[in-house]
Amino acid sequence: MENKIKSSHIQGQITVTRRGVGYVSHEDFEEDIEIPNDYINTALNKDTVEIILHPKVEGERLRGEVVKIVERSKTQFVGTIEKQDGLLFVAPDDQRVYMDIVLSPEEKVEDGMKVLVELTHWTDTKKNPEGKILEVLGRKGEHNVEMRSIVLEHGFETGFPDEVEKAAKEIEDRKTEILKEEEGKRKDFRDTITVTIDPPDAKDFDDALSVKTLDNGNYELGIHIADVSHYVTPGSHIDKEAQKRATSIYLVDRTIPMLPEVISNDVSSLNPNEDKLAYSVVFEITKEGEVKNHWIGETIINSNKRFTYENAQQTIDAGAGEFYTELNIANEIAKKLRKKRFDEGSVAFEQDEVRFTLDENGKPTGVERKKMYDTNHLIEEYALLTNRTVAEYIFKLDKKDLFFIYRIHDAPNPEKIQALEMFVKAVGFDFNPKDDGVTTQDINNLFKQLEGKPTEELIKISTIRSMSKAVYSNKNIGHFSLAFKYYTHFTSPIRRYPDLMVHRIMKSQLQGKAIPEKELNNYNKLILVSNEQEAEATWAERDSVRYKQVEYMKDHVGEVFDGKITGVTDFGLFVEDEETKSEGLVHVSKIGNDFYTMDKKTYSIKGERSNKSYTLGDKVKIKLMGADLDNKNLDFVIV
Repeated sequence: MENKIKSSHIQGQITVTRRGVGYVSHEDFEEDIEIPNDYINTALNKDTVEIILHPKVEGERLRGEVVKIVERSKTQFVGTIEKQDGLLFVAPDDQRVYMDIVLSPEEKVEDGMKVLVELTHWTDTKKNPEGKILEVLGRKGEHNVEMRSIVLEHGFETGFPDEVEKAAKEIEDRKTEILKEEEGKRKDFRDTITVTIDPPDAKDFDDALSVKTLDNGNYELGIHIADVSHYVTPGSHIDKEAQKRATSIYLVDRTIPMLPEVISNDVSSLNPNEDKLAYSVVFEITKEGEVKNHWIGETIINSNKRFTYENAQQTIDAGAGEFYTELNIANEIAKKLRKKRFDEGSVAFEQDEVRFTLDENGKPTGVERKKMYDTNHLIEEYALLTNRTVAEYIFKLDKKDLFFIYRIHDAPNPEKIQALEMFVKAVGFDFNPKDDGVTTQDINNLFKQLEGKPTEELIKISTIRSMSKAVYSNKNIGHFSLAFKYYTHFTSPIRRYPDLMVHRIMKSQLQGKAIPEKELNNYNKLILVSNEQEAEATWAERDSVRYKQVEYMKDHVGEVFDGKITGVTDFGLFVEDEETKSEGLVHVSKIGNDFYTMDKKTYSIKGERSNKSYTLGDKVKIKLMGADLDNKNLDFVIV
């Protein structure tokens, strides 16, 4: 078997580092197969490749070489024009593209401009790849150029094709007529007090909340979701474009929407004081948060007010104000739902996020941590309840082979949990998952120990990294971290394509209509696309935050900050400025006049002469020595 594997060709997706070294995973091997730089043969990150194995050397990692590029993951890249010795190059933003792309000298473009380039020819790693310019984006370093570069680099478009905009405008022109056609066909909630609660900069309102007191003392609590599926129909120009994007992207200063703005911000958006089509889940619920029954169906609503999280919280805290009664009822029930959810095993993963203040040129002038209010949790709890209810409703229908899209989260890999256990114990906490697998209760017990400790956030992040990723699937295995048997995404069809698919499937069930097999087959493909695009959107959002953090810190080189050690390696310490959440490196050579070595058991480094040690979670004073925008890196020293 061993010889057979060695002589055969293996196909898989390659992961490439900045050094141009590749790694290919395969089910027959526990460890990834390493592809040295000399044997990568033009493969780029995420390409599907065919490799052959090199003979195994005792005590060394298994290595191989790429013999064929089966499929390029991408052929378009963003980079900066560089002119050298009469030649024209593009230095890619993605440093995993380990060689500059050479252009024809006939290209007319200035040095230092950002461009979108298409890879046209590359068969020899000893020569630079060749490319052609698709678009000149603008001068490197300009805010709009850099934000657009991030979006394009992750494979998203910023504008919409003409036929999509035209189709959206046609829907806008008919929106009043469409509403009138639906009157009488839908349950009417326009006389029920209904509000939206969103971030202050939100423009698209997916969900609204209605509250009504019933004669029996219980409450009718409605979660009303924008009925995008009534306007965006399968196979239409708008639908095809939404499928490609699969999600909206939220950068530091803008939204790149999944749907044209006339749909996302106007026609479908649950704007205040406008009749809107919705798809609703309406609960009869007690003041203790016990759901007595629910109804799912198409509705017409009219939101009475658009709240932000902050001003809704101010109304609740003041005990008076417009719609205080409804907000307070919803908030008190949400607190009960939240407590019950955690009692039943949901894991409390909350991470700090930052918000930037930008000047008129997009330059960051301030950065602060986003505040979380009870009203944030209020909306979260009703979204979770709604998504859970919809998934359970479908799952329990007595129908064989019923197609649905679940949001699933698998149990963590045992090896990763074992590594987490060693790490947690090394920094002084108890964590004893059972042999048959970690439970959410184990994780919650760990988090209780961490409350208020310097390493709290670090261990929580490490725990998240040890987890599987939540994904979309047509097979239900439950949601581990929420401790839900059934879960889906139903509440954000303006910004997530899976929610739109779920709406269509739900409607077909409630109306007794079968979805055509061709459409269902397409849904299976779209589940995979949605998972891939969600990951890319997340990275784009992180890249935009990281860019602005480094840009902000660039004006503060030489200043001293309160920091915390967030990582310990043999080449230095990763430290984070506690105010801006900006992370950078203190290189081991810059840690005092001593020779420091790493102790992997205690996650610390120690000076040989001074015995001075630095440990994960330690609070330190750090001085910013450099800010590199190209690589989005910060360099610190400890003072």
